[in-house]
Order: sequence, then structure tokens, then C-alpha cells
Amino acid sequence: MSTKPWRVFRYNQPQFAKQIAALNRHAEPAATRMAAVAEIIATVRKDGDDALVKYAKKWDGVDMSRGLLLPSRTPQPSQPVRAAVEYALKNVRAFSKLKKPRTWSRTNREGAIIGEKFDPLERVGIYVPGGTAPLVSTALMTVPLAKEAGVREIVVTTPPPVNETLAYALRLAGATEIYQVGGAQAIAALAYGTASIARVQKIFGPGNAFVIEAKRQVVGAVAIDQLPGPSEIAVVADETARADFIAADLLAQAEHGAGSQVLFVTCCPKLLAAVESELAEQAPKLLRGKHLSEVLEKGCILVLVEDVGEAIGIVEDYAPEHLSLVIKDARQWAAHIRNAGAIFIGNFSPVAAGDFIAGPSHVLPTGGAAKAFSGLTIDQFFRRTSMVEYPQRALHRIRPHIESLCAVEQLDAHARSVTIRFEEEEEKKAKD
Repeated sequence: MSTKPWRVFRYNQPQFAKQIAALNRHAEPAATRMAAVAEIIATVRKDGDDALVKYAKKWDGVDMSRGLLLPSRTPQPSQPVRAAVEYALKNVRAFSKLKKPRTWSRTNREGAIIGEKFDPLERVGIYVPGGTAPLVSTALMTVPLAKEAGVREIVVTTPPPVNETLAYALRLAGATEIYQVGGAQAIAALAYGTASIARVQKIFGPGNAFVIEAKRQVVGAVAIDQLPGPSEIAVVADETARADFIAADLLAQAEHGAGSQVLFVTCCPKLLAAVESELAEQAPKLLRGKHLSEVLEKGCILVLVEDVGEAIGIVEDYAPEHLSLVIKDARQWAAHIRNAGAIFIGNFSPVAAGDFIAGPSHVLPTGGAAKAFSGLTIDQFFRRTSMVEYPQRALHRIRPHIESLCAVEQLDAHARSVTIRFEEEEEKKAKD
């Protein structure tokens, strides 16, 4: 790895405006990926389990011909790992309970009873990545939300071979079925079903670019939560920040590998130079050198701006999955930021705390999708149904308004569905 493989943009350079404009992203798939994923989905729909076994052999190097379902017996990890898993689960469940939707009703101004009821989905699919690392944290940030919502069948797919600690965490979190299937083919199986995997109502979870494209293509056959792809972080910092902390945060997201993006924006030239030095010093000491090298070369950008306001404007356009604010008056600035999956405030709020323990799910929008999508929450595991009940007197009060709007739209059957309810009474009054 070269000393400085990353790119640096400076506000006083000629190409700065063009470089910054290019950071304003939209989560759109490449045409070649769309075609490849479409073929995988079609093959799974046609060949079912045979296709899943074939793809597992081809891409995971694992023979799954004996069965795709993970055996129920899972060895327990060490006590410290169990304690960490249990601690995280408590925080995630506690946070989810605060967000759990409640059925409600009230009487509106004409006297009708209106409201909403919320029912948990019966069967959901959750994708947990496992290609480059056993993402136990993703198990803890997805499955418990479905469990707390009251979902009866929580189906997890994850690439083989399944790490034992991941399997333990999935079962403890509430997974009812775990299938050793990864990639776009797993999404196809969840959406359309195979002999082994019954189809689900909605698919949740992050994944690589192929998994995310598969989720996009199956919308309609099933619902999806969002399109969370490779991890990313944007850090906005001033002279109050520590360069070693910032570099560590950037590297933490970079170690996820292919497709990950790390962005650092500052108005302090000395801090920029110090972060560069820390990146060069810290990166070679970390285990996932190949993944780090790729991201630092292809997905790492450091930006020097004139002031904090300009920095905030840049990250608003960038719409990062994770935004770290290490600046004066960070809370006040955070209150005005709309486009970010999650915001981490201050020197001692590393993204890793949110990734593993804090409570809000770490499944967040990426690739600029934070401009329109929010992170995973428990309410996404429910169906919302509106409720309307009109007594006769209340309907009578709004009858003229309905008739007027029906006349504009030339929908006389709609109007008659109201007036017919009063005809007998009106005829009786006329006779009297």
C-alpha cells in the first residue's frame, strides 16, 4: 500500500467545485449488475434448491447438497462473547420497544371514529452478510426487532459456512429458521420460495451490491425495508477533534472492504495533515490489509474547506450512512442535518458503538439513499391499517362535500353509495 493512496480535495484548488459536485450521489445500479442479478433470480425461480446448491458451490466453495437448513445445535461461544451478545440484545430490544407502534382511535370533527391498527407481519426474511466477516452485529441489529414486533416466523439467510458465533447470536435473537444461502440467490429464494425455503412477506438486511440489486428487483413480489449496501462514513471535524480518533473511525468502516466509502471534511489544515499521518501509520498495523488498501485507494476522500458551514453542506449532499460530527456546537449543527442515516456526536462517540451496542439498528441507507430512506426500525415489521367508522349522523354532515367532489370527478356511483343510505329516510319524511 502506498503512503497516501487516498484523494485530497482542497477549496483553493481549481477543480474543487467539480470534485465536490461529484460527491452528490444517487443509489443507482450499474446496467451490467442489473442483468447479472436478473439472471440469478430467473434461475432460482426456475430451478429452486438446485440453483441454490449450484451457486453455493460456485461462489462459496461449499457443498450444500445435503440440505440448506442450518442444524439446530449450535455450540456456545466463550463467556465474554455471550455477555457482549446479551448486552447488545438488551439495548436493541429496549430501543425497539420505545418505537413500537400502538393501535389508536379518536373521534373526528363530524363525529366519525378514525384510527389505525398495527399487526406484525407473519413471516419475514432477514439477510445477514457473511462473505468477508461473520457479522454477528447485523444479527443483533435486525432479528430482535422482528422478535419484539411479534413476527412468528423469522427466516435468516446467510452465506455458508455459517460461523458458530453468528449462528448462536441469530438463535438467541429470535431466528426461527436459518438457511445457509448467500448472495442475490438468497433474496430470490426468500421472495419467490423454493422447496426448502417458503417465501416471505418482506425482506430486511444489508448486503453487497448484488444483494441490494436483488432486493430492488423483487419489490412487488415482496416488500423490502431499504437498500443498505457497503458501509460508509463521513466525518466533519474542526480543531476540537483528535486526528488519531478520526483516522481510526475512517479505517473502521474501510475494513468492510469492496464498495465501502470514507469521507473526511475539515476546515483545519493542521488536522487534515495529522489525519493523513495517522491513516498512514495505523492502516499497516490492522489485520484486514487487503480490504483497507482497496477502500483507501478507491473510496477514501479527504476534503479541506473554508468553514464548518461549507463542510455541513457537503455532507448533506453526500448523505452518508454514518455521520460523525466532532466540531464546536455539534448538537446544534446536528439538529439541522436531514440527510444522514445516523449521527455520532463528539470525540467519544465512535460509529463502532452504534454498530454493536448503542440500541438503534445499524442497518442504515447507503449510496446517497439517506436523502429518502431512514434506518431500520421496529415499525417496519408491522402492517398499518387505517380504521374508519361513520355513524349515520356523522355521514350526513359530510354528504354535501362528498357529492361535490364526486361531481368534479364524474363518479356518480361513488356519490350514490352515500345518497342511497338516506333515501328511505328522505322518502318517509316526504310522505309524512
